[in-house]
Amino acid sequence: MNWISEFVRPKIKKTSAKEVSDNLWTKCPECGQMLFNKELEKDYFICSFCGHHLRLPVETRFKMLFDNSRYRLINLPKVQDDPLNFKDTKRYIDRLRTYRRSSHNDDALSVAVGNIDSIRTVIGALDFGFMGGSMGIAVGEGIAKACDFAAKTSAPLVLITASGGARMQEGMLSLVQMARTTAAINAFKESGLPYISIMTDPTTGGVSASFAMLGDINIAEQGSIIGFAGARVIEQTIRETLPEHFQKAEYLRDHGMIDIVINRMNMRETLARILKLLIAKTN
Repeated sequence: MNWISEFVRPKIKKTSAKEVSDNLWTKCPECGQMLFNKELEKDYFICSFCGHHLRLPVETRFKMLFDNSRYRLINLPKVQDDPLNFKDTKRYIDRLRTYRRSSHNDDALSVAVGNIDSIRTVIGALDFGFMGGSMGIAVGEGIAKACDFAAKTSAPLVLITASGGARMQEGMLSLVQMARTTAAINAFKESGLPYISIMTDPTTGGVSASFAMLGDINIAEQGSIIGFAGARVIEQTIRETLPEHFQKAEYLRDHGMIDIVINRMNMRETLARILKLLIAKTN
């Protein structure tokens, strides 16, 4: 019996080059450094070399913000899946099925309730991995449900965005959600409870042009791209070269569009402090 071939080789087969590349390491999109996934998760998906904030899974974000990583997901309204029977290279309904299987969520928005430093809070977060965090009918109805639930339970509302904008497969129905979410936010604000918007990379299109920019306090993660149209489209339209770092979170803060730009590691502490101040002001 060859001990190496019988016992060692099967273990070696499990660590192929592809598996190491896919499952153990992530390449930072900013500096190109290879990051060990276990360390990356411990650092909340922040590059240890350049500080770039990679996209954070929604479940990880909830665990990071809520006390003891404990929260309860809110059931969101069911909507018609494919109102336009849309098809390009693939049927829209088939795309939805694919993303639902991979994400285990019905759509791009998840809403949860829990405590942040003992303050009962409702948090809604967009998953960029679900069709680019795009906003269709399901997201619009989900935002409305989050607003209604927060108002009825007298809880502050926090919405975290990562989106390419409206969902083209739903056409005009997706654009209507800009007005739908804006109306829902304005109705929630009548309760006098705080609404905080947290923008992450990227927050663009119809999402940035609606509920993302309506916070009592607008926060952005450092380095995030935030805007409506892409920089190249703007340059081609106005025929001028845009300033350096145009649409970066820091640029928007310096020009009055964003209140706070923050490192993700400090998000929970900062959010808790802001909630305490705003709640004390309303009482």
